[in-house]
Amino acid sequence: MSDILSPAELARFNRHIILPQVGLEGQEKLKQAKVLCVGTGGLGSPISLYLSAAGIGTIGLVDFDVVDDSNLQRQIVHSTADIGRPKIESARDTLLGINPHLNVNLHGDGITCANVREIVAQYDIVVDGTDNFPTRYLVNDACVLEGKPLVYASIFQFDGQLTVFNHKEGPCYRCLYPEPPPPGLVPSCAEGGVLGVLPGVVGVMQATEAVKIILDQGTSLSGRLLLYDALEMKFREMKLRKDSTCPACGDNPTIGDVQAYEDFCGLPPTEVAEEEVVMAEYDVIPTELKAMMAENPDLFVLDVREPHEIAICALEGTVNIPLGQVAERYLEVPQDQTVVVHCKLGGRSAQAVEFLQSKGYTQVKNLNGGIVRWIQDVDTSLNTY
Repeated sequence: MSDILSPAELARFNRHIILPQVGLEGQEKLKQAKVLCVGTGGLGSPISLYLSAAGIGTIGLVDFDVVDDSNLQRQIVHSTADIGRPKIESARDTLLGINPHLNVNLHGDGITCANVREIVAQYDIVVDGTDNFPTRYLVNDACVLEGKPLVYASIFQFDGQLTVFNHKEGPCYRCLYPEPPPPGLVPSCAEGGVLGVLPGVVGVMQATEAVKIILDQGTSLSGRLLLYDALEMKFREMKLRKDSTCPACGDNPTIGDVQAYEDFCGLPPTEVAEEEVVMAEYDVIPTELKAMMAENPDLFVLDVREPHEIAICALEGTVNIPLGQVAERYLEVPQDQTVVVHCKLGGRSAQAVEFLQSKGYTQVKNLNGGIVRWIQDVDTSLNTY
C-alpha cells in the first residue's frame, strides 16, 4: 500500500506502476510533482492533458486569453461550448474530468516581470507552451534564476522544435537564441498558420520530457534540439552547447533579475489598457482607411498576403504582391501617391512599409491590425480567419 496514493489512484495508474522504470515509487513522485504549464493553447492542450492523465499531483495553468472558435482546430483541451470562457477555466474543467485527483492552480493574469519569479518558484518543472519571444525570454530567465528545468518547444506551419533547458548544467534558451529576431521577421501562427495536429505531436513530447525528468529516467533532451518535419515525417537532431558567455547561465552571468523583455525584443510594451492601440507613425486604423477610400476611389491599397489568404477575404480594388515578392516587384507600387499596405494582422505589411520607405517612398501607410481589424471595425460581412 501507499501513504501517498489512494486505492482509487493505485487502480487508475496501474499501467504505470507495473512498469519497472516507474513502479509505485515513481508514481508517488508524479503525484508529489508540481508542474507549471505556461499557456493553454496549441501546445498547452496536449501538455496539460497528458500530464493530468499521467498522475501529476499539481498543475499550474498560466493564460489570460479566452477561448475563440479559431482555437479549436488545435487546442483540444477546449470545446465549442467553451467559446468565450477564460482558457484556464475551460482547461481546468477538462483536466479534472480526466483526473479528479489533480490539484489545479490558476494564474489568470498571465506572467509578467512582476510575478514570474514568484510563480515559477512554486513549481518543480516549467513547460513552455507560449508563442512569442518576450515571454520565452521571461520564462527562461526566471527558470535560470529559480533553478527550475524548462521544457521548451515551438511550432510553425508543419514544423516543430523541442528541447530541455536549464537541466543538469545544460544550456538555457539564451544559449540557443542569444538575440531575438527583428520584430515582424518571424510570422506568428496566426499569420503563417499551423497544422492542427502538429502541436499534439510536439506537446506530447514535451509532456514526455517532463515525466522523464520527474522520474529521473531515460535521457532528456538537454543539450539536444529535436526538429520535427510533419510533412516529411522526419526527425533531426542538433547538439546544443552551454554558452560560457551566456548572460543568464554562463560562467559570469550578468542577469540578476528579469527585465523588460518587450524592449529587449524591440516590441512595444504589452501591458497597456485594452482600449489603447499601439501605433507606429506610419499606421492608419480601419476607419481612417475607409474615409481615405471614400475620398479617393483610386487609392492604391497593397495587399501583401498570400493568394490562399486572399481567397478567404479581400478588400475590393486592392493590388496583391505577396511580401516575399515585394523586393523584386516594388516598382509596381506608385511612388508619387499615397499607398496603404495591409496583411492579416499588420506585421507583414509593416515590413513592406519599411522596405518601401528604404527605397524612397514617403507616402506609404500601414493598416494597423490588418484585414482582421478591418472586419471587426468596418465590414463584418467579410469572412475572417
